[in-house]
Amino acid sequence: MEWHDSIGLIGAAMLLIAYFLLQKGQLRVEGVTYSGLNAIGALFILFSLLVDFNLSAFVIELFWLLISVYGLVMCWKTKK
Repeated sequence: MEWHDSIGLIGAAMLLIAYFLLQKGQLRVEGVTYSGLNAIGALFILFSLLVDFNLSAFVIELFWLLISVYGLVMCWKTKK
């Protein structure tokens, strides 16, 4: 396994952990933690895809990142 694969796997784990904790009721969709884990996870996967490119995976992760950033912005706006 290459080093970029390890980074991508960490990112995938972050996405899965966030989703699992959401399903268990330990995270809220509106929370910073959920969107943050998703954003960082997607960023890690995108990084790994820059080394070993796959267009469809890149597109889905790019939108996953953008939607997560939107969620973070909405969290910060509602807290102010």
